[in-house]
Amino acid sequence: MQRRLPGRRCVIWAYFEGVNESLTSLAPSGGCAAKYSAARLDELLRGFVPAESENLLVGLSPADDAIVYKLDDERALVFTLDFFPPLVDDPALFGCIAATNALNDIFAMGGSPLLALSIAAFPESLPNETLAAIFGAADEQVRAAGGILAGGHTLRDDEPKYGLAVVGTVHPDGFWPKSGARPGDALFLTKPLGTGMLLHAAREGRRHEEGLQAAMRSMTVLSREAADVLRPFDPHAVTDVTGFGLLGHTHEMAERSGVRIELDAASLPLFPGALEAAAAGVRTGGDSRNRDFAGPHVDADGVPEDLLALAYDPQTSGGLLIALPADKGAVLIATFTEHGLSLERIGRVVEGAGVSLA
Repeated sequence: MQRRLPGRRCVIWAYFEGVNESLTSLAPSGGCAAKYSAARLDELLRGFVPAESENLLVGLSPADDAIVYKLDDERALVFTLDFFPPLVDDPALFGCIAATNALNDIFAMGGSPLLALSIAAFPESLPNETLAAIFGAADEQVRAAGGILAGGHTLRDDEPKYGLAVVGTVHPDGFWPKSGARPGDALFLTKPLGTGMLLHAAREGRRHEEGLQAAMRSMTVLSREAADVLRPFDPHAVTDVTGFGLLGHTHEMAERSGVRIELDAASLPLFPGALEAAAAGVRTGGDSRNRDFAGPHVDADGVPEDLLALAYDPQTSGGLLIALPADKGAVLIATFTEHGLSLERIGRVVEGAGVSLA
């Protein structure tokens, strides 16, 4: 069931037209496809032990979309940062997508953004108008999320990069971990898949206009409204699907929850043109890294390679992946429908380990 995607979108839509600087030409990869390998991150952080604190409710053990630090019985801070090279040439659109991607980590934890700081690196050759468009669009999106863009730090760098550090608030007993999925839960996704595939196809000259436009709109959609609708349902586990792809983030949820997750391949929501791009052999650099990370834990015998590629496709500003009791599923779907929000039931949580796609 396809419906209007939720949330406010940036009003700056120059898109690719009239853009003098090709931002994407300055970066070998962009968006969340530029993420470091999840497998290497696991190896690097395995021996790192942060300072102990009873108030650090979420840190690296296990890691999540953001850290959570308890202030008192009613308040906790939820803190994240995210930045990446440009995935589009329009500077305002780049700033909006980068800001949305970072802000959505706060919503994925059940929190509300409070303050944000820009993390920026730009070549000195870029004109001030380009940088102003990036900062301006990010500021607009932070305000739409209910926060304030209060400052930041900017470096000189040949490869442009932009993102945000965001701090928000959440009740100490009310945050949503990715490690809480339970057998008997149903699994839901709030946005279609295929952003990495469609963007990469466009850079290769195989542009699917309808799909690309839909992906651009989706990447500027805050998860604020979806999180607000979800909150009364007390989900067991939530994460957002970004650079590690659907299978990478599902593997994280399954492993850290001590469960097995079964995904229904036929139910995966896809952007128009994404399956055609996958069938034509389009792959991002993140595809192989995500397969290395999640592949050993995924059973996908008999699934067509083009659909499997979309399940590994790195997403930028992707949807919320939600696990909650199956008996709440029908009401959840009806409530999302009532609010005009996108939601697909894509699987179930059972006893065991690993992930299956069938």
